[in-house]
Amino acid sequence: MAKNLLIVESPAKAKTINKYLGKDFQVLASYGHVRDLKPKEGAVDTEHGFTMAYEVIERNEKHVDAIAKAAKLADDIYLATDLDREGEAISWHISEILKERGLTEGKKLHRVVFSEITPKAIKAAVAAPRQLSHDLVDAQQARRALDYLVGFNLSPVLWRKVQRGLSAGRVQSPALRMIVEREDEIEAFKAREYWSIEAQLKHVDGDFTARLSKLNGKKFEQFDLTNEADAQAARDALKQAARGRLTVSDVGSKERKRRPAAPFTTSTLQQEAARKLGFTTSRTMKVAQGLYEGVALGDEGNVGLITYMRTDSTMLGDDAVAELRQLIARDFGGHALPDAPQVYKTKSKNAQEAHEAIRPTSAMYTPKAIAGFLNDDQRKLYELIWKRTVACQMIHATLNTVSVEFALRDVVGGDASFRASGTTVIDPGFLAVYEEGKDQKTAEDDDEGRRLPRLAVGEQVPLHEIAADQHFTEPPPRYSEASLVKALEEHGIGRPSTYASIIQVLQNREYVLLDSRRFKPSDVGRAVSKFLTAHFTRYVDYDFTAKMEDELDAVSRGEEAWVPLMERFWLPFKQQVDEKTESVDRNEATGARELGADPKTGKPVSVRLGRFGPYAAIGTKDDEDKPTFASLRPGQSMHTITLAEALELFKLPRQLGQAENGDEVMVGVGRFGPFVKQGSTYASLKAEDDPYTIELPRALQIVAEKLEMLANRLILDFGNGVQVLNGRYGAYITDGEKNARIPKEQEPKELTEKQCLELLAAAPARKPGRFGKKTATKKTATKKAAAKKATPAVKKVAVKKAATKKKAAKKTTAKKTATKKAATKKVVAEKVEA
Repeated sequence: MAKNLLIVESPAKAKTINKYLGKDFQVLASYGHVRDLKPKEGAVDTEHGFTMAYEVIERNEKHVDAIAKAAKLADDIYLATDLDREGEAISWHISEILKERGLTEGKKLHRVVFSEITPKAIKAAVAAPRQLSHDLVDAQQARRALDYLVGFNLSPVLWRKVQRGLSAGRVQSPALRMIVEREDEIEAFKAREYWSIEAQLKHVDGDFTARLSKLNGKKFEQFDLTNEADAQAARDALKQAARGRLTVSDVGSKERKRRPAAPFTTSTLQQEAARKLGFTTSRTMKVAQGLYEGVALGDEGNVGLITYMRTDSTMLGDDAVAELRQLIARDFGGHALPDAPQVYKTKSKNAQEAHEAIRPTSAMYTPKAIAGFLNDDQRKLYELIWKRTVACQMIHATLNTVSVEFALRDVVGGDASFRASGTTVIDPGFLAVYEEGKDQKTAEDDDEGRRLPRLAVGEQVPLHEIAADQHFTEPPPRYSEASLVKALEEHGIGRPSTYASIIQVLQNREYVLLDSRRFKPSDVGRAVSKFLTAHFTRYVDYDFTAKMEDELDAVSRGEEAWVPLMERFWLPFKQQVDEKTESVDRNEATGARELGADPKTGKPVSVRLGRFGPYAAIGTKDDEDKPTFASLRPGQSMHTITLAEALELFKLPRQLGQAENGDEVMVGVGRFGPFVKQGSTYASLKAEDDPYTIELPRALQIVAEKLEMLANRLILDFGNGVQVLNGRYGAYITDGEKNARIPKEQEPKELTEKQCLELLAAAPARKPGRFGKKTATKKTATKKAAAKKATPAVKKVAVKKAATKKKAAKKTTAKKTATKKAATKKVVAEKVEA
């Protein structure tokens, strides 16, 4: 048995490291976090120093047991989880579990950290271990406690005031506010008209254009010409003064240097991968994790290809710089090397957490050399990291910008001039390898790469045309993943390890949607953000959130204690939660709007946020007649919908006509979306079908497809609640309470009742629903239906075993013929609810 146990977070990393340390080491994985707060109120005891009640995460129990078993036999235990706060906390949790189980007595616990998985780095880390950093652990515990307290106390307020099932996050809420405020800016934006004037010039060495830079004796500004009449008058005056040519009045040339971008941090990697590769932040981090933990490179086995991918440092180690300079000299020549290595300053104040930028573990692993061992995503991301790292140690690019002025005299209103600019690359330097992407292009970007003919003062250039073009100002763009990460970083919201999870949580909660790869807040997201901004202003304030991150950083550096930080946050926060729970009006909280009056009834038309999303209403609950309701259509927002658009919604449900058997056919929108109803049969519309325009033949086709599916679903029915059905993933057995797989070699139609009962008995129990009590209630209710349907001989069995039969019986839809009725009534089929 190995004398030493080394614990890492992932099995891939364990596999890579295991071959470096030899037979004296056993390497096991914790599979991420091993403990978390108990998922119930009071897991953070605010009355007794914020004591935290932890439990082993269920899915990782077997991994924890394996670690405990190995620890019992080991002499020394090395905790080698990631080198950030989360990694430090995981090491601490493992050590606490081992202590609680009495497995650390007489053994040494070592903490080892490394930023790259290479033989040299691993052996050096094991040879020079340190103690656990309780400052880092305290910072992570404080963050977890803060997030827990915000979630457990703020989410119930959202349930009561906005919509059931919502939740609020300490860091996600300011990020959501950022997206919502940008949407408000876009909606409030008023476009302004402006005109530009451009001269189109002809030259033997190449045609080019020049922009108007001076008009009426002064610098030409964006809004100097704001209508067509003025623009055409200016154009005509300029054309008349030019008389078919423009004369060069000045030529300027300016040489400038452009330095390469710093090597990647987590934030800049996420931004650049979004811009250049179209990767989401979570996809970038997942691919980077795989490159860090190790990729099989043929005979070399698993090799860690990049350094640790959660960092805000731009520092490069001396060995890495030396290797980069060697590669640059070899592949790009000595002239591509600066006299001394390029040094980049790191913004992070966290010296304790500072480590290297994201770089290849060896620049000699060129993208071309290892491309055959990588999947497509890995190849793209590795190439991006490799190029950026190599470029950062190359010489600057030297650019030359030429500006040519064309003055015009005797213009009505005063002197005028046009200017043409072009930038050429004298020495590409680092640009031969890599150029940083941009979210938005500038006029300077348009000039770059454009070459102008060689021109001299006094030279006359033939004028082809002077064009006046109309433009309108555009609203600020919605945030993309790249620009949102950049904004979060600039505001100090979150940290490198949290950007991907912040974005993922907002999407998972459906607070934001991706529209053309840009974030658009949903109506629910806007309601949550506006409620929090109005009533919990301090806690979604950018400066407050950034200050809290700085304080957590101070805890990690040992400059501040975590409990006083928690006390400063908790007392005013709890007081505000209690006060707002009582005082806030729900209509105001959800952003309800009154749009006007219904022309037919004179009743008010309003839009509100309901349990299943935004809806429009005609009338109020105080009216003698009940109000009528209609769901908003996909793409509509309760914040921008007009009265006319809202009234259109009340055209549903629509009567389409009759089927051949006389059944009425109608279309409507229900809880689960648009549907068509024929008699008692409901069928969901397909994505391409519009309930407002669908016609009778198409509706009948959708119903026929639904009936055919139900008729084909039942394979066998034993009359006691046990059925063999065709499902989404193939045939299966069910008694309503449990589902059982059918062995591959078994023909479903040939199953006997005995075989089905045996397979059901061996099948695992269904996992409880999200709301256990409700699920249990439904199951109890459905047993009664099964009992009624069973024959007297099997009545008792059915009462005990069958489930979901009442619901199934109610929702069975096929009633066209006696044969179909008998066949489909027993099928457990869920109706599309209106």
